[in-house]
Amino acid sequence: MNESPFGSEYLIDSHCHLQMEAFAGDLDQVLERARVNSVRYVVVPGSDRKDNERGLVLAERRPELYVACGIHPHDASAFDQTLASSLAEWLEHPKAVAVGETGLDYHYMNSPKDVQVAVFEQHLDLAEERNLPVVIHSREAGTDTLDILEARRGRLHGVLHCFSGDVNMAHAILDLGYYISIAGPVTYPKAVDLRQVVLETPIERLLIETDAPYLAPVPYRGKRNEPAHLVHTALEVSRLKGLHPEDVARITSLNARRLFGIRTPEESSRIAYRIRDSLYLNLTNRCTNRCCFCVRQRDPYVKGHNLCLDREPSALEIIAAIGDPSPYKEVVFCGYGEPLLRLETVREVAQWLKERHARIRVNTNGQASLFHGRDVIPELSGLVDEYSVSLNAPDREEYNRLCSPENPSAWDAMLDFIRRARESSANVSVTAVAIPGVDMDACRALASELGVSFRPRAYNDIG
Repeated sequence: MNESPFGSEYLIDSHCHLQMEAFAGDLDQVLERARVNSVRYVVVPGSDRKDNERGLVLAERRPELYVACGIHPHDASAFDQTLASSLAEWLEHPKAVAVGETGLDYHYMNSPKDVQVAVFEQHLDLAEERNLPVVIHSREAGTDTLDILEARRGRLHGVLHCFSGDVNMAHAILDLGYYISIAGPVTYPKAVDLRQVVLETPIERLLIETDAPYLAPVPYRGKRNEPAHLVHTALEVSRLKGLHPEDVARITSLNARRLFGIRTPEESSRIAYRIRDSLYLNLTNRCTNRCCFCVRQRDPYVKGHNLCLDREPSALEIIAAIGDPSPYKEVVFCGYGEPLLRLETVREVAQWLKERHARIRVNTNGQASLFHGRDVIPELSGLVDEYSVSLNAPDREEYNRLCSPENPSAWDAMLDFIRRARESSANVSVTAVAIPGVDMDACRALASELGVSFRPRAYNDIG
């Protein structure tokens, strides 16, 4: 058997109609192929009465299946009081994790527009009352979909499944706080607009799905789709985002678990974690800044890794977590806090890494010398190949406003750290998060004045 491109990570098919007749003859084999292809969980959405009832029966029998209960806009005309009462009952089931599939479809108009809107609103009422996510179908109905969701801004959460809108609609959906789910069409040669949506959507806001039995990805286009084919969508997202397939699997699965409340054993915090082809080391939760844009203020996860440490690991524990560093292009001291607060530990681990010919980068706020009361650059000489310093502002006033440093001398200390690092044998770069209102050109000019390279970082895209 070939090794999975996702390593030890797994995928979640966030939208798959396994209860349909297309799977009646070989469902067990379909689910086994899904398992072999790293698909661990599947969310099965309802479309009509029969679909919902069948989906619940399947979910009761199979631990890897969950359901969303709803009536598709094609069948909105059938949504009477009896069906509404049934829907409310189905949502009481412990395997029911969302309201849907619901929404608007103006392509076929199988139900009149006003009926679709009314039934969509009733589904949203249920989702709001029960604090459940909503799984939304929107085809050629972007304006009405956005207007309806805007009227409930902040009161609902959910996902636009099998997203088919343009980049402007994607931005609007993201602004409303919803996820975007990507299906097989992202692999189609002419799906240029959809690939642009993927490029402009933070990976932390993406789900992946098959929408099986429909919309099989290349190379199965035109055939029955099934969960095992989710691999091809995940690999295309990986290519577009410049992430390792393991990253895409881990992050999109975390997104789906969070959205649908799928309970799995709690993942312990990570000391060493991979993003793309780099290995990152997480040494501490402590930091001398409280940056308004920092992930620490809202979430312990970075690219799907839980980084909030229960305690600070020893150098030996860090080395054990690294294992063999040779597969990585670099090892980065970074993590949830400021790594150079643990200077001696960084030195010890870096020495071990250098003996194994690893390239070492330190991501830092540049306040280590201020914190330790001495110039720390000479102590890291020969160990650090590159410093990446978080500049984040063109002047002291803006820096203090954005980063809230503990020490009022932090700005000057950071600039001195950059100058001292530049005089060492290491490469030095500075970064700034592109927060609206921050003068990135002024940051770039300051970097040039300091004699170091500059790299802007996208706002709300960490890691």
